[in-house]
Amino acid sequence: MQHNHPFPGVTEITPTANIRVPVHGGRAKCLQRLVRLGLPVPRTLALNFDTVASVGAGERLDCAGILAAMDPEMPLVSVRPSTAQPDWGGPSTLLNIGMTDRTHDLLQRSIGVQAADAIYARFIQAYALQISRLDPHIFDGQTTIRALQKAYEAALDEPFPQDPALQLADVLKSMARAWDGTTARLLREARGAPADAGLGLVVQQMVMGVGDPERGESGSGVIQFVNSAEGQPQITGRYLNQSQGREALLKDVPALYLTRDKRGPSLEERAPEIFEALQDHGAICRQRLREEMQIEFTVSHGTLHILDALRVKRSARAALRIAVALATDGIIPEAEAVLRIAPRTLLDVLHPQVDPEGTFEVFGKGIAASPGAATGRLVFTAADAQSAAAREERCVLVRRETTPGDVLGMHASVGILTQRGGATSHAAVIARGLGLPCVVGANTLHIDLREKTLTADDGTQLKAGDLVTLDGSAGRIIRGAAPLLEPAMDPAFRTLLNWADEQRDISIRANCDTPAEARVADRFQADGIGLCRTEHMFFEEGRLTVMREMIFAARPEDRRAALEQLLPVQRADFKELFTIMAGRPVCIRLLDPPLHEFLPTDRAGMLSLAAALDLPLSAVTERVQSLTEVNPMLGMRGVRLGIAVPEIYEMQARAIFEAALATEPRVAPEIMIPLVSAKREVEIVRARIAAVADAIEVETGQSVDYALGVMVETPRAALRAGEIADCATFLSFGTNDLTQMTYGLSRDDAGRFMSAYVGQGVFPDDPFLQLDTDGVGELLEIGAARGRAARPSMTLSLCGEHGGDPDSIAFCRRLGFDYVSCSPFRVPVARMAAAHLAIREGEDLGSAPPIR
Repeated sequence: MQHNHPFPGVTEITPTANIRVPVHGGRAKCLQRLVRLGLPVPRTLALNFDTVASVGAGERLDCAGILAAMDPEMPLVSVRPSTAQPDWGGPSTLLNIGMTDRTHDLLQRSIGVQAADAIYARFIQAYALQISRLDPHIFDGQTTIRALQKAYEAALDEPFPQDPALQLADVLKSMARAWDGTTARLLREARGAPADAGLGLVVQQMVMGVGDPERGESGSGVIQFVNSAEGQPQITGRYLNQSQGREALLKDVPALYLTRDKRGPSLEERAPEIFEALQDHGAICRQRLREEMQIEFTVSHGTLHILDALRVKRSARAALRIAVALATDGIIPEAEAVLRIAPRTLLDVLHPQVDPEGTFEVFGKGIAASPGAATGRLVFTAADAQSAAAREERCVLVRRETTPGDVLGMHASVGILTQRGGATSHAAVIARGLGLPCVVGANTLHIDLREKTLTADDGTQLKAGDLVTLDGSAGRIIRGAAPLLEPAMDPAFRTLLNWADEQRDISIRANCDTPAEARVADRFQADGIGLCRTEHMFFEEGRLTVMREMIFAARPEDRRAALEQLLPVQRADFKELFTIMAGRPVCIRLLDPPLHEFLPTDRAGMLSLAAALDLPLSAVTERVQSLTEVNPMLGMRGVRLGIAVPEIYEMQARAIFEAALATEPRVAPEIMIPLVSAKREVEIVRARIAAVADAIEVETGQSVDYALGVMVETPRAALRAGEIADCATFLSFGTNDLTQMTYGLSRDDAGRFMSAYVGQGVFPDDPFLQLDTDGVGELLEIGAARGRAARPSMTLSLCGEHGGDPDSIAFCRRLGFDYVSCSPFRVPVARMAAAHLAIREGEDLGSAPPIR
């Protein structure tokens, strides 16, 4: 038979046939590769996408001719789907097409009555269910061939088809129409398939897998050579004597192990030559196909046949180890190993994950704000979380929304759940920095803080102390302890990231507010700290009261006296940051939030503060009220606070400089002024910081080296970046607030309606999750261009939460940014994403087409 079958759209799979994935699908192409490798693949024909579509529309092929091209004496074939991507699904495989009374008689003579009966019975039932769409119950109690045929005839009022060509034609038509069914189309579109995705089919000569035991071993099975969960070398799979297809994987069948096993008999013992051949075939596939493959095989009377092979299913950690092993063995280049791991999949390796194979009860859902999973008991206040931590009890903190006053409780928790907020809300940002799973915007749950209960829509309730599992990767609240997969940052993980670093051309820094976070960033080999939010240091134990004392001071000298108490602890914090970073750059943002965030809001808190400051309650209440603003996020915060209360920034500058002078290796800190909107603001703060530097130089006799820059988070700062560049050496775009101000959206409240906006196409994506490269991005582009025009040496960066998003990194890279900064646990993701961008712009790796 010629490579191109005499029937249009039907091609025999040979080494030189024109088989292409976009035309025939991945399975057909993979089978051709197996044929090219010399593996014993049965004769196979490929039907292309157009041909299958025409069959579904009613056209008929010469199926008799197709069967005649196989084995006219035993015209049994299988039909399997072949799609461009295996994840898109497809109709189920059907075996033994062409099974009739005549072939049944032939099989009885060659393989025995019992085996022939079993094959015929299975085919009648499979054909009835998959092709004729009959209900399975019609065969209840029917065991003989004749009884099954009678049940079929009674259900359809026609005999079971005895024409192999008719059977094949009906199978092809049924599969083609199933592919175009509404349910199938919606399912594959949900998996990312285009609406016009095509279906190919492969028709393959059956190898029986059942036979006369005296003529040699017969059976079927699957084998792979790595563990799907961990990616370690391991022969796994099953083999079942006297079977077909993937029957060996069914439950409660007497399947054999593949390798010698003390638990039972194995293929290695039963048929050592077959086992050895499978190992050889697996090694050839790994070397030549450049991938770990699962092989489906059949043994017929002692002869091995390879029916199919597909890429081994794997977890994220297994995929990483497999890619590194292939590159280490010289099978693929290191750059290709990097490209094989999608950046976001590293989150599954960095954090514990809910085991997808486990069983659990989902109590409620929200927005997946920080990845990972953790199990703990519910607590409803930050104080209860701290108490639980003191008892060494794991807890999940539940709040309507978090505030800076909850930070200590968040530190004490293993997970955070809020009723309100979005992906860049306070809870989400802090959780990502701490590496804690977080679910926000769970607005279908009702929180009763007085009764300390959490109630779902259906009325089911959880109370304080109940055990839950928080799944921050999928946005789920799970009742009880769900089974978890632990993280695996093994040598393969570090090796792959080192290869990524060799490729990337943009620096990756981390947003770190505390030494603990800096240590995480160091472990993930961040290039430095791109944003240190100093306000979080003031919420540490023993510091908040002093900060409040400063806030209540009426005169500058009193404020300075209070700040003098904070100076040593700030200096110690900065010194520890500099020491951890060991000479890498550290960018410190001066105090940003409004002062009211440091004050209590409830009566109990105000009473406690009054006692601590030895003030009457009325004085505390009055001061708290005086600092209350209608819109505090647009009020006296950031640089405005630094100008109105200059003592704060002066203390922080002194702490930074003194810490830098006391650290080896010596560092040149980067000081960043937040919420700038005018050049004059920068001039005022710059002069005061310079005065502090001059004073320290006089006091110590050492020169103070530092850089001063601006956090661009107002639209005006981006538009006036050319002016601001006269006073600043770097511009760091804070896209969290910049997105808020550009859109006029509160990132804490947007979660209430954002899903509806995205669903109706108002926004293509949540702009707090995916950088808006059109609107906000244009401000970045304008600010970068004007800043560099005024100061060509200007350092440009992005330090909002978008810094860990691969698409945002691509945008910054196109604009020529020097670095992006993200939460510590997203640093590996950003490193991989930057490497992917650089590799794809580089030379062609010369790799083979992807294996299905």
